[in-house]
Amino acid sequence: MDQLKAHFYEKAQALSKEVKELLKEHGDKKVDEVRLDQVYGGMRDITCMLWEPSLLDSEEGIRFRGYSIPELREKLPRATGGKEPLPEGLFWLMLVGEIPTKEQVKWLTENWVRRANVPDHVFKAIEALPIDTHPMTQFSVGIMAMQNTSVFAQRYNSGMNKSEYWDATYEDAMNLVARLPRVAAYIFRRVYHKGEHILPDISLDWGGNFSHMLGYDNTGFLEYMRLFLTIHADHEGGNGSAHTMHLVGSMLSDPYLSLSASMNALAGPLHGLANQEVIRWIQKMVDTLGTSKPSREQISEYVKSTLAGGRVVPGYGHAVLRKPDPRFMAQRQFCEDNIPDSDLVKIVWKIFDVVPPILTSLGKVKNPWPNVDAHSGAVLIHYGLTQYNFYTVLFGVSRALGVLAAQCWARALGLPLERPKSVTTEWVKSYLAKEYSVAAGN
Repeated sequence: MDQLKAHFYEKAQALSKEVKELLKEHGDKKVDEVRLDQVYGGMRDITCMLWEPSLLDSEEGIRFRGYSIPELREKLPRATGGKEPLPEGLFWLMLVGEIPTKEQVKWLTENWVRRANVPDHVFKAIEALPIDTHPMTQFSVGIMAMQNTSVFAQRYNSGMNKSEYWDATYEDAMNLVARLPRVAAYIFRRVYHKGEHILPDISLDWGGNFSHMLGYDNTGFLEYMRLFLTIHADHEGGNGSAHTMHLVGSMLSDPYLSLSASMNALAGPLHGLANQEVIRWIQKMVDTLGTSKPSREQISEYVKSTLAGGRVVPGYGHAVLRKPDPRFMAQRQFCEDNIPDSDLVKIVWKIFDVVPPILTSLGKVKNPWPNVDAHSGAVLIHYGLTQYNFYTVLFGVSRALGVLAAQCWARALGLPLERPKSVTTEWVKSYLAKEYSVAAGN
């Protein structure tokens, strides 16, 4: 048993015992009340799900095992000479709740290198798709094509004991994380670079090697990709990609099936696809205004025209957050330190000054602040990655870290099949009629 798996098993056994005792003593305690507008409103803010790797606070933003993004940038190990955290360190933290040492991160990088070989049939499955198939579709197909190698599926079919579910899931999670950059980079080079693929450089860290296989060896891009892969990794369990992973996994679908479903959720315009919508909106604004250096007044008028046309300003607003997304602010800090003179980045900052007051003036917006998607596209374009349709694949490679860590915990804690109760509108009307009748004393 490798060192991370052994450490995870120790942590999982301890927490599993603690959870059983907690439920035995407090299982009948209420933690939330459900309103009718929540039933019709996408179950918004209903506390009914366990997700160990991260927790989202409406005021402070995401915390990974209690650590904020600024704290992670300070505490997680970095590449030699680098300033940004290594995503390997975040995966370790999400899995066992501890900041790893440089030696532990080095071990994890090397472990993923040994697991990174992608079967040839996976590339053949991708090649069978039309070249204009959206990269997220190709990515999901690539993940599904690897499913025949699932350790969980193979061991389950052989009669695996429930107590071993976590072990097989861990193996699949580690294999998937190791392989995903190769699959994603293959799609990128296939679609945008005439199939001129770049072999892995096993001397690099996970994020650095991903950048290399994409075709970007610029030091600034490597540093940004390490930050990008870290801050996009998880956002508690209620968002679309995480919840889908949890739901599908609760049926004992293996991590490959679950992750493919998770990526399909991420591909939605109201989730991960928003990052490409943001940069398209900005580029259209630049074209409409006829300048790459618009004033705040010009941006303000364009924003108002967007809203007047019944459209939203992409990259602004969040289902939970009520302050600027710390992931946005981390990217802004990166840009201030590395590329402060980029015209596109300056536009993003001006939009940040202009949009919140306008949205606030409408009186209907709970969160007028930017989310993570509002900034990433501008940075990627600065470094030459201009293919908008691929941005969500980058997001997906990162998000896999969090959702796969969470599935390890779901297996270790024996979380059950997820099956919420649904009702019809007729049931709701009948229920309300009875409630009002009782209240009236009839």
